[in-house]
Amino acid sequence: MSVLPLVFTSGWASGINAYAVVLLLGVFGATGLTDEVPASLQRTDVLIVAGVLFLCEVVADKIPYVDSLWDTVHTVIRPLAGAVVGALLAGQSGSLTDIAAGAIGGSTALASHFVKAGTRMAVNTSPEPFSNIAVSTAEDLGVAGLVTFAMFNPQAAAVIAAVLLALGLALVGYLWSRIRRFRRRRARRREEKRLGAEVRAAAGPHPPDPGGTTGPMP
Repeated sequence: MSVLPLVFTSGWASGINAYAVVLLLGVFGATGLTDEVPASLQRTDVLIVAGVLFLCEVVADKIPYVDSLWDTVHTVIRPLAGAVVGALLAGQSGSLTDIAAGAIGGSTALASHFVKAGTRMAVNTSPEPFSNIAVSTAEDLGVAGLVTFAMFNPQAAAVIAAVLLALGLALVGYLWSRIRRFRRRRARRREEKRLGAEVRAAAGPHPPDPGGTTGPMP
């Protein structure tokens, strides 16, 4: 079970930016910073592909609505990456079965992906692009910082990842409840305006005031 905290943390990070996780773990293993990373993640071709895809995600993730489309495409990719990385880490250490590690990494990645995608859809309701850039940058820095920290203190990193995941799920629930209430109020106002317009149209033009004057005033 010694590799379980690293599997959990890498799963959380994979749900946010899977390519960054593969790239960071591969670099850490290739430079000898840790012995927990399997050789398959340290291969040059894997690092190059992960680096190119990471740069693509950095750009796409900061453009409103493009980021949500990117998240939709990665609904399967991120959990799968979390499961594969978890299984590889378990196979490297031999302390956790591949199936169990894959299940932990994949399910954690799916949960954090849900948080990321839900938060980003809520952020996209704002008219300006700066909030997307700020949120995306914070996510990138969080993934890099926590995966790096996990190399030195995997237990503490896993605790931080668990807290961030719980807070993220709560935040998504809160944001979407607010958005649903706002949409219901807007739909109700539109319905009231539509009914008012129909009532005015059905009443027809107002008759002239019999007590009014039609000619020029003396």
